[in-house]
Amino acid sequence: MSLFRPELDRIAGYLPGEQPQDSGWTKLNTNENPYPPSPRVVEAITAAAQGKLNLYPDPLGTKFRQAAAEVSGVDPDWILPGNGSDEVLTILTRSFAGSSDQVAFPYPSYILYETLADLQGTRHVRLPLEPDWSWDFNKVMPIVEQSKLVFVPNPNSPSGNRWTWDDLISLTPPRGVLVLDEAYGDFADHPHRGELLNSTIGRQIVITRTFSKSYSLAGIRFGFALAHPSIIAGLRKMKDSYNCDALSLAAATAAIQDQAWMTANIAKIRATRERLTSALAQLGFHVVPSQANFVWATHPTGQHKAQYDALRARKILVRYMSFPDVDWAQDKRLDGLRITIGTDDEIDTLLKALKEIV
Repeated sequence: MSLFRPELDRIAGYLPGEQPQDSGWTKLNTNENPYPPSPRVVEAITAAAQGKLNLYPDPLGTKFRQAAAEVSGVDPDWILPGNGSDEVLTILTRSFAGSSDQVAFPYPSYILYETLADLQGTRHVRLPLEPDWSWDFNKVMPIVEQSKLVFVPNPNSPSGNRWTWDDLISLTPPRGVLVLDEAYGDFADHPHRGELLNSTIGRQIVITRTFSKSYSLAGIRFGFALAHPSIIAGLRKMKDSYNCDALSLAAATAAIQDQAWMTANIAKIRATRERLTSALAQLGFHVVPSQANFVWATHPTGQHKAQYDALRARKILVRYMSFPDVDWAQDKRLDGLRITIGTDDEIDTLLKALKEIV
């Protein structure tokens, strides 16, 4: 006899990327930033650690909200801090999706959306993507129109492609909320800055951001939601009382105030992304043009799991991913390698190994 809720017993749970604890690995599997955060972050954490850690942190993250609002071009009451953007996604699911509602999300995409819906006991439906990672709106709009919550990562994972404003506006449910998960948005050639919030359907849109990627703070769990104050006010009812600790608030505030450091790192990653894309093509891989800090690579041999295993044997980690029930894939299963953009030295190590393997 299980003591857990039936929803929990039925699912396997989300499986994060491998985090080896020994040294010597070339780690290109979890889309971390290969460059360190701004020096201001270390200074801010040190100062906070020497402060009043015996007291609870600011439950609203006021200083961070002020800093994020300035960068985003909104007022602070448009910002909700979270313990990583995954917590923000959890808050959104719990806030908008009841047992009689429907959650929708692209597929193949970030599988956590499905896990969150399962945990909430909410019906979920996939929005199938086409072979070029576009939408067939004749297929997806009947699903969108019946949904209360639609998640769309933009850029998408694992593909790295980004959709247009017109596409995104079309995916807004008539009586629900569109969540634009911009975890990788800063890596795009022309990053968004919340422009859709000023559109005619702006009050139905929530944008989520993370500090794990572009701000090099995967070890400090922090993210935030950007939305109309009426939505933010409702989400605050659902969050934990003190969901962000003093150290993460200090780190995130310092990081977002140093835009020059972040954008300099982004420029290096974009340049390496282009070099990796070209090199993989020369090795016979098909690479989806990426706007993120990773690329999705498939090989005509289809030996992606064997390639992953061979790389891992050399202590090089990439992410092998497999998506069942994809109509346009061979045997209705799409698989491939998602490769994080590391430093130039790390990418050289990867490419040298792939030349031997392929």
